[in-house]
Amino acid sequence: MVEKNLAGRHIFVTGGAQGIGEAIVRDCAVRGATVSFVDLNEQSGAECAKRLQDDGLLVSFAQCDITDARALERVMADMESKLGGFAGVVNNAGRNSSADAVEMTEDEWDDFFDLDLKASWLTCKFALPSMRTAGAGSIVNIASVHAHMSYPNYFPYAAAKSGLLGLTRNLALNEGPRGIRVNTVSPGYTMTPLLQAWFESVPGSKEKALEVHPLGKFGQPTDVAAAVSFLLSDDAGNISGADLRVDGALTARFAG
Repeated sequence: MVEKNLAGRHIFVTGGAQGIGEAIVRDCAVRGATVSFVDLNEQSGAECAKRLQDDGLLVSFAQCDITDARALERVMADMESKLGGFAGVVNNAGRNSSADAVEMTEDEWDDFFDLDLKASWLTCKFALPSMRTAGAGSIVNIASVHAHMSYPNYFPYAAAKSGLLGLTRNLALNEGPRGIRVNTVSPGYTMTPLLQAWFESVPGSKEKALEVHPLGKFGQPTDVAAAVSFLLSDDAGNISGADLRVDGALTARFAG
């Protein structure tokens, strides 16, 4: 039986409609939390919410473009009014970016960083007042192993995820005296529909990637979700400013 170690808490998740995000929403709710989540895709979000609600879980969905600060503030204020102050926040929304450093435009850079870095600060900005009032809270930012190593041309993604680590460390220092913990989770290869599609588009890529994984397997969205729920709970009460890599020891090895 799953421990109800998030019972009575309101957890807010971005990008919660599918993949890792959906797994996080479900795991938090199964552990007793009331979970509100947003996603850009209204249809996927509504379908996800219905699936979880049909399973008897306490979840609430709202469509939101989290790069729109005013829209995000309105949605979060509405969720807080309906469900109570934020006990936890998970900044999961984001996307990949592979580009040439010369060919990438400023607009493309700004659009990407608005989602993959700035939006995480905005979510914290709007959630922290209720956490400060409560004198408690936990924020988990979903980074990536790209913050520690990367592929050629993934410089925007690596930069944004590295920025999340810096944001996390500093917020942990700032908010720690107020009883608020801030951490990151850095997933490695995780079997989401996006990764599966990439494997299918590049023959042999799955086998090549699997060869360098010390555990001999890829992660599942549920693996990331379990790590997030742990950091949100009191079981991680003395963990803050940390980065938890859920990568099967991939970043522990030398290349070659």
